[in-house]
Amino acid sequence: MLDFVTLKMNGDFRRLYNRGKAVTNPALVMYYMKNRAGICRIGITTGKKIGNAVERNRSRRIIKEAFRSVHKDVEGTYDFVFVARSKTKYQKSTYIEKVMREMMLDSGIIADNVKEENDERTSS
Repeated sequence: MLDFVTLKMNGDFRRLYNRGKAVTNPALVMYYMKNRAGICRIGITTGKKIGNAVERNRSRRIIKEAFRSVHKDVEGTYDFVFVARSKTKYQKSTYIEKVMREMMLDSGIIADNVKEENDERTSS
C-alpha cells in the first residue's frame, strides 16, 4: 500500500510555491511544507523546457520511483513538489534518489541516523 498521495489541485501547488521552503540542485528542485493530513503528499512538475512528452514523462517516472524509495524514511507528514530540471531526463532513478535523500537530510526531513543505516545497507 502507498504511504503517499498525489497532489492534483492547483491551489496545493501554489501554496507550496508561495509558502513552502525550497531546496535546489542542478537535477531537481524540491518545495516542501509540513501538513496535517497524516500522510505525505507529492506533486511533480515538468515544464516544456524539459523536452517532448516522452522526456517529460520519463522525468516524472524517475522522480516518482526515487521518492518511493526515500519516503519511508521521512519523519512526519509533508507536502512535496518536485520540479524537474533539464538534467533530470538524463539521470537514473538511483542518482535522483541520492540527490533527494541529500536534500531531505539537509532540510531536516530525514534524520542523520537513517542515512547512516541506509549507507550500511548499500555497502553490505
